[in-house]
Amino acid sequence: MMPGTNERIRQPNSEARSYICIDLKSFYASVECVERGLDPMTTNLVVADPDRTEKTICLAITPAMKKLGIKNRCRVFEIPKNVDYIMAEPRMSLYMDYSTRIYRIYLRYISSEDIHVYSVDEVFIDVTHYLRLYGMTPKELGKTLIAAVFKETGITATCGVGTNMFLAKIAMDIIAKKSPDFMGELDEESYKEILWDHKPLRDFWMIGPGTVRRLEKYGITTMREIAHTDEDFLYKQFGIDAELLIDHAWGREITNISDVKAYVPKENSLSRSQILPCDYCFEEGELILKEMMDLLCLDMVDKDFVTDSITIHISYSRECNKEAAHGSVHLDFRTNADMVIIPAVTELYQDIVSKDYPVRRIAISCNRVVHEDYMQYNLFVDSETLKKDRNVQQAVIDIKKRYGKNAILKGMNYEDKATTRERNIQIGGHKGYGEGKTVYVRGDES
Repeated sequence: MMPGTNERIRQPNSEARSYICIDLKSFYASVECVERGLDPMTTNLVVADPDRTEKTICLAITPAMKKLGIKNRCRVFEIPKNVDYIMAEPRMSLYMDYSTRIYRIYLRYISSEDIHVYSVDEVFIDVTHYLRLYGMTPKELGKTLIAAVFKETGITATCGVGTNMFLAKIAMDIIAKKSPDFMGELDEESYKEILWDHKPLRDFWMIGPGTVRRLEKYGITTMREIAHTDEDFLYKQFGIDAELLIDHAWGREITNISDVKAYVPKENSLSRSQILPCDYCFEEGELILKEMMDLLCLDMVDKDFVTDSITIHISYSRECNKEAAHGSVHLDFRTNADMVIIPAVTELYQDIVSKDYPVRRIAISCNRVVHEDYMQYNLFVDSETLKKDRNVQQAVIDIKKRYGKNAILKGMNYEDKATTRERNIQIGGHKGYGEGKTVYVRGDES
């Protein structure tokens, strides 16, 4: 049956399933509170680097600050001046250690095959086959897991329970986070009763701001309205993505954790992006581009990958109100050789980036990445030279793995505006092994 009716034929699930989704509440901020013997529910604390400017983004804020109406990913200067709070230096390695400890708690109850790690602070768990084993309902098992996490780490978690992954996720996102016991539970019927008319639509998993704006143009503002919109119209507006939108509007989700774990993408890519600490001129931006491309080449060598296409996206300073520069370069053959790729990407940068505007963000993507078995050679590039370059790259990787990322560097990494040395000691662009620096910020009542 073709799309266009709300009675589409679907493959029925072979058995009813039960899922839970667990999120560690204000994770980074909660860890910093636990480390200081403080209660994140009553303590005003933000995780942000005190050595950066007031424009730096807060990685997390405590629930106590959220109750004051402060947004989670705000910038430091956006915190009301009359609020007293603690600014805690980010310690990414510490948060990863806590995440690992908590994952091990889950493993005492659930096999790794039935756990999908969605992020450092969030997991999906298929509990279908564990309910009879423990003699519990899905909600009871969820409560058991978050109670164990709190007892052993001091971290409060929220838990959503659902008959599919989508319902478990939104039960957690929309219901559990406002519930006194931090639990939420949904099936397809209760979903329609409780959330079909919920606003705003952006609260629902996998509905982004762009989708919300396009739907609002046609007066569609709730899941109920999506469910009762003609499917042909939705397919015309969203293409194949309408399938997921329609399913979720009805509370359906056919993907399970085993599908997620078995998924293999048709194409791979490797990418890096960097928001610069200040405005960089044209030449300084080119330096950062070379540093980033050099590291991406090493990533490909380490993973035995090659590419024949690289895309760069260069954003200018906000004050310029200038559209970002975007372009791709296509190589004559697949390779991971820095001696081939870096000059090609540098030439692309020089062609598409304006010298009149300061650069603030750089993103690079190596497209159509395949295994090195598909590597090709070009008649105009000596194969022996490429092999020697490959051996040098591999030697650099081996040294870095043994002695640290900064054990061997290039001359460009020592230039004034270079960032590789500093970023090599960071995790996710933030301090990995901070000293736990604390800054007490006193609000100005005046």
